[in-house]
Amino acid sequence: MADAPRDRVVFISAFAKGDDGAIHAFLLDGRSGTLKPLAKTGGVEEPFFLALSRDRRFLYSIHRFAEGHVAAFAIEPGDQGALRLINRQPSRSQSACYLDIDATGKTVLTASYGGGSVTALPVNADGSLGEPTSHIQHVGFSNVDKGRQEAPHAHCIVISPDNRFAYAADLGLDQIINYKLDAARSTLTPNRQPFVRTLAGAGPRHFTFHPTKPFAYAINELHNSVTMFDYDPETGTLIEQQTITTLPADFKTGSEKASYTADVKITPDGRFLYGTNRGHESIAGFAIGADDRLSSMGITPSGSPWPQNLAITPDGAWMICANMMSDRVTVFTIDRTTGAITLTGEPVAMPKPSCVMVV
Repeated sequence: MADAPRDRVVFISAFAKGDDGAIHAFLLDGRSGTLKPLAKTGGVEEPFFLALSRDRRFLYSIHRFAEGHVAAFAIEPGDQGALRLINRQPSRSQSACYLDIDATGKTVLTASYGGGSVTALPVNADGSLGEPTSHIQHVGFSNVDKGRQEAPHAHCIVISPDNRFAYAADLGLDQIINYKLDAARSTLTPNRQPFVRTLAGAGPRHFTFHPTKPFAYAINELHNSVTMFDYDPETGTLIEQQTITTLPADFKTGSEKASYTADVKITPDGRFLYGTNRGHESIAGFAIGADDRLSSMGITPSGSPWPQNLAITPDGAWMICANMMSDRVTVFTIDRTTGAITLTGEPVAMPKPSCVMVV
């Protein structure tokens, strides 16, 4: 019964200003993979990224990307995708671009690209956000890519499976910065291993953990690659083990032909990993082998330009891709034996889809 197809509510942010800036709700048909529009929640401008509380009662969104605000919503009962605004809070930094919420639902973390910093905000019992309790400014630069790495650019912050640590991928520093998280107090402090470096000029963007094993993965925007780390859950230490390209060998990036990775996701069974290529307009698939190394399974067209964000359903059957610059959302079936993905149906039109959250 656990594997029986089921319909699911899906929230997708529209990274736009004015009336186009909104959170769209769809119903994903668990048998056909079609997305049926349910609702549109306005009053949230440039909602670049979303985070869902573990109890599925609250949704958090970037609000006013440039100013770095965060909005808290209650998910109304039923499967209609209705949201009720609770409150908004500033994150104290420009260009907030990523959110995560801890397992207890007491802390929301943000990463700010323009400000090069991370922030912790407490969550009240009613889901509302309090004023920031931790704000840490990253310092330094990589400068390998002088146009993108002239300063810190925190591009994500992700909480460890045991809720003890948080990891910020900083594109500008070529570092994964390591924090201790006190969720009860909503505070961040540097860990004993304060950071781990990626390859020079890699530009780490997003970060994720293996669902069952002590490994973590960063997708590198500027280097078009994925880096695998050993992860020590006792100390929070990361040790790099492998870096593998997301692009085919015959694709040569340059001034007229460029590609940049964006998102990385793993199937719930931990067997397959996927990363998006913006520019090459594709999704790279990798098998996670018995030796825990990544091996390429091939590269699949994303179905529409600029694949920004991925979400995989909890049953591992469907992948949803937000193609931001082409205003399209595409849906893929996942072969749970081989990991192969296949485009299904027609793309769904909406303004600037940026982040997908499956309920």
